[in-house]
Amino acid sequence: MELVTVPPPTATQSSYHHHHGSSISTITYSPHNPKLKLPLLHTSPVISSQTTTTCSDSIKRRKKKRKKNGSSTLDILCLMEALYNPIPIDIYTSLVKECTVSGDPHTAIHLNNHIIHSGIKPPLPFINRILIMLVSCGLLDNARYVFDLMSVRDFNTWATMFVAYYDNADYADVARVFVSMVEDLGMEDSEFPAWMWGCLLKSCACSANFHLGMQAHGCLLKLGACTDVVLSSSLISFYGKFKRLEDANAVFNHASRHNNMTWSAKIVGGCREKQFSEVLCDFKEMGRQGVKKDSFTFSSVLKACGKMLNREQCGEQVHANAIKFGMVSDKYVKCSLIAMYGRSGLLRDAEQVFEMKGNERNVDCWNAMVMGYMHNGMHIEALRFLYQMKEAGMQPQEDLLNEVRIACGSVKY
Repeated sequence: MELVTVPPPTATQSSYHHHHGSSISTITYSPHNPKLKLPLLHTSPVISSQTTTTCSDSIKRRKKKRKKNGSSTLDILCLMEALYNPIPIDIYTSLVKECTVSGDPHTAIHLNNHIIHSGIKPPLPFINRILIMLVSCGLLDNARYVFDLMSVRDFNTWATMFVAYYDNADYADVARVFVSMVEDLGMEDSEFPAWMWGCLLKSCACSANFHLGMQAHGCLLKLGACTDVVLSSSLISFYGKFKRLEDANAVFNHASRHNNMTWSAKIVGGCREKQFSEVLCDFKEMGRQGVKKDSFTFSSVLKACGKMLNREQCGEQVHANAIKFGMVSDKYVKCSLIAMYGRSGLLRDAEQVFEMKGNERNVDCWNAMVMGYMHNGMHIEALRFLYQMKEAGMQPQEDLLNEVRIACGSVKY
C-alpha cells in the first residue's frame, strides 16, 4: 500500500524514547526526534491547561461525575504524597481509568504531570492509556503533545489519535495520521479494521482529498472488501460527495447486499446532483425490497419532492409512507414535511403538519413554516408568524429575519 502525503516540518521537541534491552518503554527527554510523523499544530514545552482543546459538550454531560471522581483522584495523589509513599504503576493505572471515565480535564492534567515527575518507567500500553485519558477529557492538544514525544508507537497509539481527530472533525489530520501510521508501522492493508477504512473515506470526502480516497478504494478492491455493506455505503457517500455518481452507482451495484445505509447513501448522492426522479424511484425500490427506512431516508426524499414541487403528488405519497411506518412524528421528518409542502405551495398542508399534536415544535419547524410563507409571497403572514415564534421563546434565523424585514419594507418587526 503506497500512500503519499506532504512530509511534516522538522520538529525540535523532546521525545519519548524506548530503551532497548528492557521490557518497558521509559519516558526520557532528548533535544531531537527525527522519527516524528505528525507535526504539532500547537506545541508547548510543558503540558498545561492553556494548551487544551476542550470538548465542552462532552464535559458538560459529565459534570456531576467529574466532581466526584476528579476529587477522589486528587485526594489519593495528595494522600500518597503526604505519606511519602511512591505510587506503583497499578495504582496509576486505576487512577487513569477513573479519570478517563470522569472526563475531568483539570484532573487529567494534574495526574499526567504527576506521572511524568514520578520517575516511573511506564510500558507502552500504559502510555496509550494516558493518550486515551487525555482524549476522553477533551485535551486533544495535550494528547498530541504526548503522542509527539513517543519514539515507539503501536497500532493502538495511532488508532487513538486517529479516532480523536475524527471525533473532533479534524478530517485533514485524520488523513495525515492514517498515512503516517502506514509508513511507521508498515502494516498490510488487511490488518486495518473496516471501521477505520470507513472513517478514512469520510475524512477524505470532508477534506476534499479525492486522491487518497481513490487509493483507499484501490486497497479495498485488492482485499475484496468492497462488497461489505458498511464499506460500500462509505464508498458511495465518498463518490457522491465528489459528484461522481457513475462511480457511486458502480459501487452500489457490486455490493453483496443492500440495507438502509447503502440506499440512503445513494439517495443523498442523487439529491446532491438534482436527480430527484431517480431518488424517488430508489425510495420506492427500497420499499419493494423490504428495506427499513429511517428518518434520514424520509428527510432526504422529502427534500427531493420539494425540489420537484410535489410533481404527481409524490410528496403526499412519501407522507403517507411516513405515517404507515410511524415516522411522521419524528422531528426531522416533520420539519422536512413542512418544508416540502411550503415549497410546493400547499401551505394548508404545511400548517396541518406544524399543528400536529404529539410532537414538540422545534426551531427548525418554525423556520420552515416562515420560509414557506415567504416562498409563496405571504410576507405579512410570515411577519405574524415571527411574532408567534418569539412569544414561544424561539429565535429565528438571522438571515430569514432580514429577508422578512426587507419584504415587509421595515427594519423592525
